[in-house]
Amino acid sequence: MSGAARSLAFKQFQRALERWPKDPLRPECQLQDVLARRLEKGTLAPPSTASLSGAPKEEAELKQVNALYTLLEDRYKVKYRINGQLLEPRSNPSYYTDLVAELEEAPKRTWFGRMAKRLGGLIRFSPS
Repeated sequence: MSGAARSLAFKQFQRALERWPKDPLRPECQLQDVLARRLEKGTLAPPSTASLSGAPKEEAELKQVNALYTLLEDRYKVKYRINGQLLEPRSNPSYYTDLVAELEEAPKRTWFGRMAKRLGGLIRFSPS
C-alpha cells in the first residue's frame, strides 16, 4: 500500500469520527476526542504495530478503520441478536430495562439528585 492508501485510511477515520455519537454520561471524555488526538499524532494503528514500516503498518491502519466502522454501524448487534430470554434473567427479570432507564436518566440529574442517589445506594433498608 502506498501513501494514497494511508491518506484514504485517514479520511475514512475522520469521517467515522464525525459520525460517532456523543456519550451523554461523560461529556468531558469522548471517544472521538481521544481518537482524534491519535490521528493528529499521525498514527492510526495501535502502538504495537506503530514500529513496523511499510505495508504492514498501513494494513493495520485500514483494519483499525474497518473495526471503527463495524462498531459504528452496529454490525455485531445485527449479526448476534439477543433474544428475550437472555434479556430477562430469572433472578431479576427487569434488570436490563431498569439499567437502560437509569442510563437515560443519569445525564439529566442535578447535583442534588446525584447526591441523593448516591446516599440512597449507601443506605439500604432490608426487611427483617
